[in-house]
Amino acid sequence: MKNFVQTGDTLTFTAPAPVVSGQGVTMGALFGVATTSAAAGVPFEAALSGVYVLPKAADNIAAGAALYWDAAEGQVTTDDDDGANRLVGAATENAGTSAATVPVRLNSIAA
Repeated sequence: MKNFVQTGDTLTFTAPAPVVSGQGVTMGALFGVATTSAAAGVPFEAALSGVYVLPKAADNIAAGAALYWDAAEGQVTTDDDDGANRLVGAATENAGTSAATVPVRLNSIAA
């Protein structure tokens, strides 16, 4: 089809601050996981689909729970913080309060 551009599984973001490979990142309404590290102002690729292990708040998370990105803490949480945290995906496994990470299936669009 002649109007197809790309699959969109990864997109190029520009780092507003230094980015580390595997870090959750946002660009406007998009949320992804950095595939490489980049210095501030440098373009890098971010994966927008798939399941990634991300750092989490001290929440008790059930598989299937909606997860929000807390940009200030650089982690996912079950708390939308009255809309301040953005919906980024859902947990694919249970993760108790003592777990530091949780596997997250990305939505790609941060609501």
